[in-house]
Amino acid sequence: MIKNYTAIIIVLLLGSCEFIYAQDPQFSQFYASPLYLNPALAGSVKCPRATLNYRNQWPALGSTYVTYIASYDQQVRALEGSLGGYIYADRQGDGAISTINISGIYNYTFVLNRKSNLSIAFQPTFIQKKLNWDFIFPDMIHPLYGPIYPTSEVLVPTNEVKNHFDFSAGAILASKNYFFGLAIHHLTQPSESFRGNDDAVLPRKYTIHYGINIPIKGMGLKKGDLMISPNVLFQQQRDFQQMNWGVYLSRKGIVGGIWFRQNLTFHYDSFIMTVGYVKEKIKFAYSYDFTVSQLKNQTLGAHEVSFTFIFPCKQKKQKFRTISCPSF
Repeated sequence: MIKNYTAIIIVLLLGSCEFIYAQDPQFSQFYASPLYLNPALAGSVKCPRATLNYRNQWPALGSTYVTYIASYDQQVRALEGSLGGYIYADRQGDGAISTINISGIYNYTFVLNRKSNLSIAFQPTFIQKKLNWDFIFPDMIHPLYGPIYPTSEVLVPTNEVKNHFDFSAGAILASKNYFFGLAIHHLTQPSESFRGNDDAVLPRKYTIHYGINIPIKGMGLKKGDLMISPNVLFQQQRDFQQMNWGVYLSRKGIVGGIWFRQNLTFHYDSFIMTVGYVKEKIKFAYSYDFTVSQLKNQTLGAHEVSFTFIFPCKQKKQKFRTISCPSF
């Protein structure tokens, strides 16, 4: 039945709306999918890095929003910067709309002084979006025999597959214990219309994020044993504005995080709990979004899992420092 409702909504949008604006999927473990957050985070660790992320949003409604992403990045000394890329697959409405996104990243780093550097990244992207018209509408269902009737819905003719290219950019100013980032996605604002016109624009997404690492000393703790990291992240995509703010606490490989997601129009949306484990080159985390909006009793929040593997490499002296951003 969820898929049926999704079908009706899609038909109404495609058939009756003059303008349609899409929005990007989002992750709650922002820094566990670093290239997706900001392309300037490519090469933010010393050695090559591979990450895998999975998110299931609103599981009580079925496979409503399910997103997968895999990424890889590494520093390239000959280029004075880093290379990276990722591919993500997003399924909406149990496959009613599916998206494949393939991105490449080049990140150049400027050494400002011994304590700080500036990274600027450019990201070209190929996007393929598919629309599945294989729906079962409510008027097709017989109460005893199931879907046996033809539908009276008028299906809008579409190409079913939409391919287009996109471009994004990002920058990071980093020092030993703090970082400040800015990213602009969808610079060209491509059309995602299945009807071949320009009424389904993918609007630009602006991201600003800041964090600081504060080592806790004393009380029998050695320097670096306990770290607290307050962070704030703001995103805007067309008229939608969102503020995420929270803190990470890490000790001997165990990381815990508490975040609040605030929609600046509809007040608080989610309370996010994250727990992770870091051991040498491996990172793993699980997070759950507790929905606190009016949807809290219908959606069951969101589950998210991340896995990161950092490949061994020779620890050569770098001309620029790495970015001490959170693990998750």
